[in-house]
Amino acid sequence: YYTSIPGSCNFETQDQEWTTVCGLTQDTTDDFDWNISNSAATGQTDPHTDHTPGKGQRFLYVNSSNQKEGNRARITTTKFFPASLGVCRVRFWFWMFPSKQTGVLKVYTVEEHGMDILMWSSSRNEENKW
Repeated sequence: YYTSIPGSCNFETQDQEWTTVCGLTQDTTDDFDWNISNSAATGQTDPHTDHTPGKGQRFLYVNSSNQKEGNRARITTTKFFPASLGVCRVRFWFWMFPSKQTGVLKVYTVEEHGMDILMWSSSRNEENKW
Protein backbone atom coordinates (compact mmCIF):
# COMPACT_ATOMS: atom_id res chain seq x y z
CA TYR A 1 0.00 0.00 0.00
CA TYR A 2 0.96 3.65 -0.36
CA THR A 3 2.09 5.79 2.58
CA SER A 4 2.29 9.55 3.01
CA ILE A 5 5.94 9.57 1.90
CA PRO A 6 6.01 10.33 -1.86
CA GLY A 7 6.86 7.23 -3.86
CA SER A 8 6.66 4.91 -0.87
CA CYS A 9 4.99 1.55 -1.47
CA ASN A 10 5.27 -2.01 -0.18
CA PHE A 11 3.36 -3.57 -3.12
CA GLU A 12 0.91 -5.47 -0.88
CA THR A 13 -1.91 -4.92 -3.36
CA GLN A 14 -4.07 -7.18 -5.47
CA ASP A 15 -2.75 -8.17 -8.90
CA GLN A 16 -2.02 -5.22 -11.16
CA GLU A 17 -3.54 -2.53 -8.90
CA TRP A 18 -0.01 -1.70 -7.74
CA THR A 19 0.43 0.94 -10.43
CA THR A 20 -2.53 2.98 -9.18
CA VAL A 21 -2.00 2.30 -5.47
CA CYS A 22 1.74 3.02 -5.58
CA GLY A 23 1.58 6.04 -7.89
CA LEU A 24 3.61 4.33 -10.62
CA THR A 25 3.02 3.76 -14.31
CA GLN A 26 4.44 1.40 -16.92
CA ASP A 27 6.34 3.19 -19.67
CA THR A 28 4.37 2.59 -22.87
CA THR A 29 7.51 3.05 -25.00
CA ASP A 30 9.59 0.32 -23.32
CA ASP A 31 10.05 -3.29 -24.49
CA PHE A 32 8.56 -5.28 -21.61
CA ASP A 33 6.85 -4.61 -18.28
CA TRP A 34 7.38 -4.91 -14.56
CA ASN A 35 5.01 -7.32 -12.80
CA ILE A 36 4.02 -7.98 -9.21
CA SER A 37 4.39 -11.36 -7.54
CA ASN A 38 5.17 -13.13 -4.30
CA SER A 39 7.56 -15.48 -6.11
CA ALA A 40 9.37 -14.64 -9.33
CA ALA A 41 9.34 -17.60 -11.70
CA THR A 42 13.02 -17.52 -12.53
CA GLY A 43 14.37 -20.85 -11.28
CA GLN A 44 16.77 -21.60 -8.43
CA THR A 45 17.62 -17.97 -7.70
CA ASP A 46 14.09 -16.73 -6.91
CA PRO A 47 13.37 -14.57 -3.97
CA HIS A 48 10.51 -16.49 -2.32
CA THR A 49 9.30 -13.45 -0.42
CA ASP A 50 10.04 -9.75 -0.27
CA HIS A 51 12.59 -8.10 2.03
CA THR A 52 10.09 -7.21 4.79
CA PRO A 53 10.66 -9.61 7.72
CA GLY A 54 7.53 -11.62 8.54
CA LYS A 55 5.00 -9.33 6.85
CA GLY A 56 5.61 -8.55 3.21
CA GLN A 57 5.06 -10.99 0.42
CA ARG A 58 4.85 -9.07 -2.83
CA PHE A 59 7.49 -7.35 -4.92
CA LEU A 60 7.97 -6.07 -8.46
CA TYR A 61 10.03 -8.10 -10.89
CA VAL A 62 11.09 -8.35 -14.50
CA ASN A 63 11.94 -11.63 -16.16
CA SER A 64 14.81 -10.88 -18.52
CA SER A 65 15.27 -14.47 -19.73
CA ASN A 66 13.30 -13.93 -22.96
CA GLN A 67 14.63 -10.46 -23.73
CA LYS A 68 17.19 -9.29 -26.24
CA GLU A 69 20.16 -7.10 -25.37
CA GLY A 70 19.07 -3.48 -25.16
CA ASN A 71 15.43 -4.21 -24.23
CA ARG A 72 14.08 -2.02 -21.43
CA ALA A 73 11.41 -2.36 -18.76
CA ARG A 74 10.66 1.02 -17.20
CA ILE A 75 8.30 2.36 -14.56
CA THR A 76 7.91 6.00 -13.60
CA THR A 77 6.28 7.85 -10.74
CA THR A 78 2.97 9.54 -11.50
CA LYS A 79 3.44 12.19 -8.79
CA PHE A 80 6.26 14.69 -8.50
CA PHE A 81 8.51 14.46 -5.48
CA PRO A 82 8.51 17.70 -3.47
CA ALA A 83 11.40 20.06 -4.13
CA SER A 84 14.24 19.86 -1.61
CA LEU A 85 17.85 20.89 -1.20
CA GLY A 86 20.14 18.05 -0.20
CA VAL A 87 17.51 16.05 1.72
CA CYS A 88 15.85 13.90 -0.95
CA ARG A 89 16.58 10.17 -0.55
CA VAL A 90 15.53 7.23 -2.68
CA ARG A 91 15.62 3.91 -0.85
CA PHE A 92 14.67 0.53 -2.22
CA TRP A 93 15.62 -3.12 -1.96
CA PHE A 94 16.51 -5.23 -4.95
CA TRP A 95 17.39 -8.81 -5.82
CA MET A 96 19.40 -9.11 -9.00
CA PHE A 97 21.04 -12.47 -9.36
CA PRO A 98 23.51 -12.35 -12.26
CA SER A 99 22.94 -14.44 -15.35
CA LYS A 100 23.83 -13.95 -18.98
CA GLN A 101 20.47 -12.22 -19.52
CA THR A 102 20.79 -9.87 -16.56
CA GLY A 103 21.10 -6.26 -17.60
CA VAL A 104 21.55 -3.09 -15.57
CA LEU A 105 19.15 -1.69 -12.97
CA LYS A 106 19.12 2.11 -13.20
CA VAL A 107 17.43 4.90 -11.25
CA TYR A 108 16.91 8.23 -12.99
CA THR A 109 15.51 11.55 -11.94
CA VAL A 110 13.83 13.71 -14.54
CA GLU A 111 14.71 17.38 -14.30
CA GLU A 112 12.22 20.16 -14.93
CA HIS A 113 12.80 20.28 -18.71
CA GLY A 114 12.36 16.51 -19.08
CA MET A 115 15.99 15.36 -19.27
CA ASP A 116 16.77 12.02 -17.60
CA ILE A 117 19.67 12.19 -15.14
CA LEU A 118 21.19 8.88 -14.03
CA MET A 119 21.32 8.78 -10.22
CA TRP A 120 22.35 5.14 -9.56
CA SER A 121 22.94 1.87 -11.38
CA SER A 122 23.92 -1.72 -10.62
CA SER A 123 24.75 -4.59 -12.91
CA ARG A 124 25.09 -7.32 -10.29
CA ASN A 125 24.18 -8.38 -6.77
CA GLU A 126 26.19 -11.55 -6.28
CA GLU A 127 25.04 -12.19 -2.72
CA ASN A 128 21.73 -13.68 -3.97
CA LYS A 129 19.68 -11.81 -1.36
CA TRP A 130 17.81 -8.52 -0.90
